[in-house]
Parts: sequence; C-alpha cells; structure tokens
Amino acid sequence: MAQVKIEKLSEEQVAARDIRSWPIWEKEVSRFDWQYDGNEECLIIDGEVTVETSEGNYTIMPGDFVTFKTGLKCVWDIKKPIRKYYNFP
Repeated sequence: MAQVKIEKLSEEQVAARDIRSWPIWEKEVSRFDWQYDGNEECLIIDGEVTVETSEGNYTIMPGDFVTFKTGLKCVWDIKKPIRKYYNFP
C-alpha cells in the first residue's frame, strides 16, 4: 500500500472537512529528512515540494490533498516556499 496518497478535493469536500480551519505550516526552500510518527493529511496552499521515498518521488503542488502514512521515511526537497493546512487524524 502506498505511503503517500495525492488527491484533488472539490471545494465541497474541503468545506465539509473544514480544512481551512486547520493550522498552517510554512517552510522556505530547503531539503531535509523526515519521518512520520502518525498519519498526516494536508492541503497544499502555495509552493512546490518533491517528497523522495523508497517507493519513488512525488511532486506536490498547490491544490493537492496529501496523506502521509505512519512510518514513512522520506526527504522533503522544497523547490518553492511551501504553505499547507495540516491535520493529524
């Protein structure tokens, strides 16, 4: 099962989940290792990042709704300053 899932949500889905009330995380252009201790869901507001995993690389852009699974080890390579709504369900 994939450890990274990228979806496009409709405005209705975003509103129904109240995603725009979630906290916002921001990070400048950078590259760093990361490991997920729990599932994370996020909606990308601005920026561009390539997430490098053992399964392959994922390019994530504004409008993408991404789920990162518990235990994922990856490298975040932020190409353009990133802003995202995030949640740990």
